[in-house]
Amino acid sequence: MTLDLPDSDFAGYIFDCDGTLVHSMPLHFKAWTASFEYNKAPWIWDEDEFYANAGVPDRVTVMELNERHGANICPDAVHAYKAEWYAEHVDKLKPVPAVGELARQLHADGKNISVASGSDLSLVEPSLTAAGLREFFDIIITPTLVERGKPAPDMFLLAAERMGVRAEECLVFEDGQAGIDAANAAGMASVFVDSRSLEV
Repeated sequence: MTLDLPDSDFAGYIFDCDGTLVHSMPLHFKAWTASFEYNKAPWIWDEDEFYANAGVPDRVTVMELNERHGANICPDAVHAYKAEWYAEHVDKLKPVPAVGELARQLHADGKNISVASGSDLSLVEPSLTAAGLREFFDIIITPTLVERGKPAPDMFLLAAERMGVRAEECLVFEDGQAGIDAANAAGMASVFVDSRSLEV
């Protein structure tokens, strides 16, 4: 994988976690599938829909599926089982090579970098740790810290604020359309990371 980076300098760099810094999307899909089966969800969620929903908080995803299918599956129960299943397998994760190396280099150069993920901190931290990237990030933004998750700009704006830089001076790295939309809404440039092109 190669990254198509803008030819300009930025004051801050914001990375999504799953599918961007960490090659974790296949594991998340398996965790979702296991949780839906355990919670007897009346729908089949295929990989295309999973990737299309990348970056959206878990509970929001379940609420949207409930509404679409006329169901009443508990979002907290789905999230809890998914998180537990994921945690049991998280040690297998690796970094997305090009993005992980860029984060490493930016950190070494003393640049402002942060993570803004649609996953809970309880999932983000072990994912980054397994991928060998946790030490590079002092700032990690998750949905619990803001009013609205992606595709709203709230998480990226908070990341910029905590890095002490202006939103328009940030570059976002994202693998999901919700994240790209959030970056656009925040007035930030973005780089799309094609996580589906990676080998499982």
